[in-house]
Amino acid sequence: MPHRVPGAPHEGRADYLSGRPIRYYRPRGGADVRRLIEEGFQAFNAARLGEACRIFTDKMLLPEHDTTIGLTVAGALTPAGLGGCIVELMKRGLVDFVISTGANLYHDLHYALNLTLHRGSPFVNDVELYEEGVIRIYDVLFPATVLLETDAYVREFLVRWGVNTPVSTAELHYALGRDLLERQPGCQEYSVVAAAAAFGVPIYTSSPGDSSIGMNIAFHELMNESGLMIDPNRDVNEVCAFILAGKKNGCVILGGGSPKNFYLQGQPTLWEVYGIPKGGNDYFIQITTDSEVWGGLSGATPAEAVSWGKVNPGVLPDTVVAYCDSTIAFPLFCEYVVGSDHGHRPRKELVHKRDELVATLKREAGAATRKRPAPQDPANTMLDRERHR
Repeated sequence: MPHRVPGAPHEGRADYLSGRPIRYYRPRGGADVRRLIEEGFQAFNAARLGEACRIFTDKMLLPEHDTTIGLTVAGALTPAGLGGCIVELMKRGLVDFVISTGANLYHDLHYALNLTLHRGSPFVNDVELYEEGVIRIYDVLFPATVLLETDAYVREFLVRWGVNTPVSTAELHYALGRDLLERQPGCQEYSVVAAAAAFGVPIYTSSPGDSSIGMNIAFHELMNESGLMIDPNRDVNEVCAFILAGKKNGCVILGGGSPKNFYLQGQPTLWEVYGIPKGGNDYFIQITTDSEVWGGLSGATPAEAVSWGKVNPGVLPDTVVAYCDSTIAFPLFCEYVVGSDHGHRPRKELVHKRDELVATLKREAGAATRKRPAPQDPANTMLDRERHR
């Protein structure tokens, strides 16, 4: 087979794109789902999912707790249509900031730009897909032109934005979302990036170069001699500043990977590096298919996280891992939450408070540094040990 670009002119042999379009699913708080979770999910991982729902609604969302809630997103969730669940949570003030893979944000842009992804099958001939110019994400199928049109939009946005300095990923995604809102009115109803900008929710990407958004930023820098750069230091400090400012802190982790650890490292950054003993997260909910026995689990269990200062040791009853597929468990979780008595909160709109909160972090870190004892010379330490033998 001669090499050619996917999507180049060809003789069509099969209609792989005949499946129904994938739409963003928006939870409505169905009473039947709440009844299923309360009465039917009684043991094993069904019970763990029910426990996660109740920790979120009965504790994390209580007004007197004023919990700052971070959502981390790994895996191909936006191509599967689950971005609508995230949009609903942000709109209702139930998520204060998001840490996602860049791929989830890139594929979210397809929906904002009215480009269509289709339901399909994982049991297809990928050589034929290549010849037909069709891209596959497991059972999600779409034409390669979707990528090319999305890439073109990102590059044109970067030129319009005109920024030539280092930025945090939250600043980049906020500007991208505002651009979408201006050019695609109403798209906050079916785009995570646009909704985050509309509702003041900062979105971070822990590995910005590992996505097509990052690839197009690299193109922009090289071809336009731009000074635009993603500064990971800003991301680290902004997330730490949110955690420091939180009366209580909690997370909902979908999958694991880099987004999970990027959120959880905030607490060790505060105590280990900045000398500020915040005390660990108060709530921890994870939905994952990974297993701790292989030594992974993307940052380990809540119990192990205690040893790192990531989770407050006094709150282990308020932590849970549901070993489920996020594409099954997360919509159920969101239906339960949206239909609860605490299904709305005032939005914190942290995207507009980043500079202020980072300034507070800097002041407190400076005060902690001045109190920190001077480091000992390792040679002197060894001599002291010899003397006390």
